[in-house]
Amino acid sequence: MKKTLLATAIAGALGASAAAQAATVYDQDGTRLDLYGRIALGVSGGGPNDPIVDEDTGEQIGQVKRNGSEFRDVYSRFGLRGTQQINSDLTAFGNFELRPQLDEVNRGGQQVRNSYLGLRSNSFGTIQAGNFDSFYLNTVSAPFDVYLDRGLEFTGGSHRARGDSVGYITPNLAGFQVFLMGKHYTGNGAEVGSEGSNSSKINAAGGAVYETGPLRLALGFAQDKDDDAIVAKDGAGTGENIYGGSASYEFVPGFSGRLGYESHEDNERRIGVGMSYAVADWAFNLDYYNIRADGENKEARQAEGADTTRHSWAAGAYYKVSSNFDVFAEVHEADQDTIFDRDTTGSDLSGNLRDTRDSVYWLTGVRYHF
Repeated sequence: MKKTLLATAIAGALGASAAAQAATVYDQDGTRLDLYGRIALGVSGGGPNDPIVDEDTGEQIGQVKRNGSEFRDVYSRFGLRGTQQINSDLTAFGNFELRPQLDEVNRGGQQVRNSYLGLRSNSFGTIQAGNFDSFYLNTVSAPFDVYLDRGLEFTGGSHRARGDSVGYITPNLAGFQVFLMGKHYTGNGAEVGSEGSNSSKINAAGGAVYETGPLRLALGFAQDKDDDAIVAKDGAGTGENIYGGSASYEFVPGFSGRLGYESHEDNERRIGVGMSYAVADWAFNLDYYNIRADGENKEARQAEGADTTRHSWAAGAYYKVSSNFDVFAEVHEADQDTIFDRDTTGSDLSGNLRDTRDSVYWLTGVRYHF
């Protein structure tokens, strides 16, 4: 799976250099093994607090502070990537990646991510299985997936993916490719005879991408089923499909723009516009989103006096000190003074307004790539 030039340029000269730093530890007779990773540490602050809710009444009774400054790990990772050339057309591949928490000693365990295996054919396409990002991210959201932490308001890679997944990608046909994947949810573990034990469930996602020269176009969908087997593993879904599209264009080398739209059926509509600019050792990102409630969700918010539209923006600046070392700063404003909670899958329009005391979230730090 690849991100386009527009998506990797996003970290400017930074993302490209990170990929180039992978060290080949073995390369012989068509078999290759690369070691890669990064160490990233920073300081963050701002953003919303978390509400404390009374379990009986559903009313907010307090807040958990989250918007103070904090020293933190910024998604450090360590991975191994292997390939074996079976014949002139077919390649086997595997990827194993860990995400540690480096800001504290003995803080839990390692998070396994992006660990999968598969076969890639120039003639027939690619099939893979394991733990990987949603193909909706790789199609629709990819041009906007440019921030190290917050800032992406379109559906991201963790949506009904990253584990128990199988995906297929067609060959590149004159710039056109189709992506399709499904995540499997077993009924095993549920009480026999209960709703969750009835059968296995699958959430599907995918899309199509067309690239020609500086232009990239994408359309995609992602299911968000609400079923006991799914809730037990990934939490409740909305019961609605997500549909979206995006376009990105590199106007001149180093400067690209992007436009995106996403619909959560009768729940929400999102429009995003952004740009990335890379010059010398600097890179910059700027994005704006208009997000509005729709259907029953809109009616419920209006009935409670809540805002039905919010305006989110994000910006980032990155400087490459060397080919392996960079510094960064990002800010994000979600424009989310209140959160309205309700069961989006039911007919009951009642809910609760919960104050989050939203403020501008900021993050700054350093990364070392290897």
